[in-house]
Amino acid sequence: MSNNQQTITTAIQAARQGVALANLSHWGLLKISGDDRLRYLHNQSTNDFQKLQPGQGCDTVFVTSTARTIDLATAYVTENAVLVLVYPNRQQQMLEWLDRFIFPMDRVELTDISQENAIFTLIGPESDALLTKLGVEKSSNTAYASHQELILGELQGRLAIGSGLALPGYTIIVPVAEANQLEQTLTQAGAIPLDNPTWEQLRIEQGRPVPDLELTEDYNPLEAGLWQTISFDKGCYIGQETIARLNTYKGVKQRLWGVHLNGSAQPGAEVTSEGTKVGKLTSFTNTDQGAFGLVYIRTKAGGVGLKVQVGDVEGEIVDLPFLTHEYH
Repeated sequence: MSNNQQTITTAIQAARQGVALANLSHWGLLKISGDDRLRYLHNQSTNDFQKLQPGQGCDTVFVTSTARTIDLATAYVTENAVLVLVYPNRQQQMLEWLDRFIFPMDRVELTDISQENAIFTLIGPESDALLTKLGVEKSSNTAYASHQELILGELQGRLAIGSGLALPGYTIIVPVAEANQLEQTLTQAGAIPLDNPTWEQLRIEQGRPVPDLELTEDYNPLEAGLWQTISFDKGCYIGQETIARLNTYKGVKQRLWGVHLNGSAQPGAEVTSEGTKVGKLTSFTNTDQGAFGLVYIRTKAGGVGLKVQVGDVEGEIVDLPFLTHEYH
């Protein structure tokens, strides 16, 4: 095993069994302020913002009027704003998209605060113990995306529950000037650094869909397995009619799954079963447990356990921890 592979394996194992630290400062961070901010976000995305209080948060999907996905984002409600964490290179598109729906009477302001802030995630079951060791006092609220002020010596920031994957952990937002100090403090306390290519491998293993690959004009959030981000009880929002209809009439025609493969395959490759095209490979990675990918599979073709061919490579469909597929 090369040194690079050893480093990747060590970081992945830390995320699964210990604690890893990923620097996600290349992600985008938007600030939505103004008195109408919650109502506005409620109307622009799939989750229920009207019920959120300061200190709470949620994952939500921004969709087009025909319910095609733009981005999966995480929102944190503070006393005077909502911070929205978006995928890298998405902040400009998201700002332009959101700006289109602000009307003269709306008391809403959009600001891109990506450059002023650094974002880190602690990933793994030992994340909690590491923060306790550093003397961080944590809130009693353990709900996903709930957050609090982080005070770590002289350093101040925001600490939120959730690693952005289906692994336990935390998301930390600090001013850029504090980034190096925070990284040093956390790694000295035992967090194993996890670089961007390794995060990409982990997100494929976990099944987190990302823009341009799993989240595109071709797929809606139900097909992408993002049921946990959708409120079926809230009122009208952009794309709501399409999503409600798909849910009511059980109209989800394809679903996102994992696939264990016998060899390498290229994203975009056709997926077949018994000679019939049933879907498409969207992401691929090599893991310590073999070749693995993400695939959209036609609902009628089957799901977990289905034997498929991805190009010339054999594979089997498996469930993914990050995704949910269910009708309400």
